[in-house]
Amino acid sequence: MSKSDFNLKYQNQNVESKIIASLERIAQAFRVLLWQESKEYSVSPIQVQVLIFLLHHSNEKCKVSYLADEFNMTKATISESIKALEQKKLIVKQYEPHDTRSYIIHLTKKGKEIADATSLFSKEIKTPIDKLHDDDKENLLLSLMNIIRHLNKTGVITIQRMCMTCSHYQTSGNGQHHFCKLLNQELSAKDLRMDCPEHLIKQ
Repeated sequence: MSKSDFNLKYQNQNVESKIIASLERIAQAFRVLLWQESKEYSVSPIQVQVLIFLLHHSNEKCKVSYLADEFNMTKATISESIKALEQKKLIVKQYEPHDTRSYIIHLTKKGKEIADATSLFSKEIKTPIDKLHDDDKENLLLSLMNIIRHLNKTGVITIQRMCMTCSHYQTSGNGQHHFCKLLNQELSAKDLRMDCPEHLIKQ
């Protein structure tokens, strides 16, 4: 029988479980920081995340179906958030000429201002990361990417636009050498992207 990573007797003797418990605490910190932003601007945490996403991504990704996959939610749930943001005049819908049921979501001026302000919510998490040695930062990035890739492969999380899930990406040397076929160049660990505009889903 598997033991829980949150069983303290087991956790305190197991490095892997301590890492999992640490990641859970960090996830909790993200939730707290998002709640703080949501209260200040009178929007829900998911609405904050949607506004930030719209601010930084291309039009083809700014649709309900894509957002639902991005945040691992149903289209109905995302549609409710979009409806609320529209009522608050933070977004506008641009309907597709060939399909009036489909639309691209754009930020209004007020929506962009809130997205700009709330996108800094993670600064307290970034502060200790900034203080890490460069080698530690790269090792941490690679470790987290491998965890995310596994979660994506097993269907726990859906859309990923990082190098390791891209058709342009090649690796060798037990994952220590990285190459981008699109750029036709080797990549260092620090060059690997978590969110690449040119990402092509690996078949």
